[in-house]
Amino acid sequence: MSVATTLGDFTATTIDGKDQELGTYLGDVVLVVNTASQCGFTPQYEGLQRLYETYAGRGFTVLGFPCDQFGHQEPGTEDEIASFCETSYGVSFPMFAKVEVNGKHTHPLYTWLKSEKSGLLGGAIKWNFTKFLIGRDGTVVDRYAPQTAPAELVEDIEKELAAEV
Repeated sequence: MSVATTLGDFTATTIDGKDQELGTYLGDVVLVVNTASQCGFTPQYEGLQRLYETYAGRGFTVLGFPCDQFGHQEPGTEDEIASFCETSYGVSFPMFAKVEVNGKHTHPLYTWLKSEKSGLLGGAIKWNFTKFLIGRDGTVVDRYAPQTAPAELVEDIEKELAAEV
């Protein structure tokens, strides 16, 4: 079995139930975020959408991965989550089916992300809205704490967008 080395080595299920090769996003700068609809950080959806709208034309995207592992703050179905994100925050960036980001059933993408950039709790994800910035080559550039507002990532996103592949 080969060792995962880039975002392109993974597949995830979209919020509407389709398998999505994440290699589709190679060549883009990507922000991967574990999300929740009933979290104190939920208003970050607005900032994430603003980043997406601002930079999508330059090869940037946000990938949202709902997660119900922290305080049962994402109890809904995928349909409910999609509806909430669209009606409450106008989310148009790609959203995926619920995943686990810690523990025995961690999605392989998150196993890789955590191995590439550990945080304050070692490899574990601390809470909803932990963010990983991935460069155009599909490698992890940085990891950001849940309380880091999306607007605080602008400088790093700009730097990655300007970088050559």
